Amino acid sequence: MQKALRVYGEVLRLVRRLPEDTRPYYGKYLRENFVNYREVDANDTTALDELFRRAYNHSLWVLNKYSVDESAANKLKEICCG
Repeated sequence: MQKALRVYGEVLRLVRRLPEDTRPYYGKYLRENFVNYREVDANDTTALDELFRRAYNHSLWVLNKYSVDESAANKLKEICCG
């Protein structure tokens, strides 16, 4: 659970780096996705690791879309993949 909260917080920080007019959309998208996956078994490490990798990859895609430097996601990468 702690790792999921750390991922959520870090992605939320990345949302703040996006253009101001896009932040509400991506903030809402982030909340909805974390709520949708709250039923995942906390003991299913395979499923959780896959969700964390997807969160990281999707975050990179969004950062690239808005020309935000990918290095902003280094901490998220450490949490999700490291």
